[in-house]
Amino acid sequence: MSHHAGDGAALQLQDLIMDTENVEDFLDRLAGLAAATLSRSVGAEIECGVTLQRRKRTMTVAGSSPRAVALDRIEQSIGNGPCLAALRAKSIVLLADVDTDTRWPEYQQQLAVQGCRSTLGVPLEIGEDAAAALNFFAADAGRFTEETVAEAAGFADLAGRALRLAVRIGTAQARAADLQAAMEHRTAIDLACGVIMAQNRCSQDEAMAILTKVSSNRNQKLRDVAAEILRNLQGQEVRTHFEG
Repeated sequence: MSHHAGDGAALQLQDLIMDTENVEDFLDRLAGLAAATLSRSVGAEIECGVTLQRRKRTMTVAGSSPRAVALDRIEQSIGNGPCLAALRAKSIVLLADVDTDTRWPEYQQQLAVQGCRSTLGVPLEIGEDAAAALNFFAADAGRFTEETVAEAAGFADLAGRALRLAVRIGTAQARAADLQAAMEHRTAIDLACGVIMAQNRCSQDEAMAILTKVSSNRNQKLRDVAAEILRNLQGQEVRTHFEG
């Protein structure tokens, strides 16, 4: 991949991360971008499926088109082929011609029936217990030249970095949601303390002590006791609920 082309792909991948809300959406868009990138290089239509591996289990998770997903799933159903071999070996595996290669006869026969004559499996690193592979498909044999394979490797390097970042962002979003919930719980507790302070003309520390005691006596979480106090506020039943 030329430096200029690499810069372009990096920017597009950066945009993908910014524009997508979750990792699944990112993978679909990644498959489309990978297919478009290699199609330009080859000068013919290339399809791309994405296989995800987690703790030794693999599955097709995305594709540049419904056909790409269907082609990728052939390998999943058989349980062997260039993409799975690429994941195992952590290196690129090329099936240059379904008619002359002898490694995966059943897989190659099914590919040929679907009008696909060559494939390229390119692994991506994600983390310790997860990996992915881009599975490129061409209608004709010999499409994946040495130059094209090198371009696919360059793209995969960038895509792997982007995917690792997308996964981290996905994890961070989950953490952010947890933090948001924690903040909301904290607000409820503070408000409940305020109610107790007003009702009892006591300090915040004393109100917190009352709230904690009720929580302990009822074996309820602090936030649940606080939420109950706030719910009951409109019914003017607060006093009876925080005393025990």
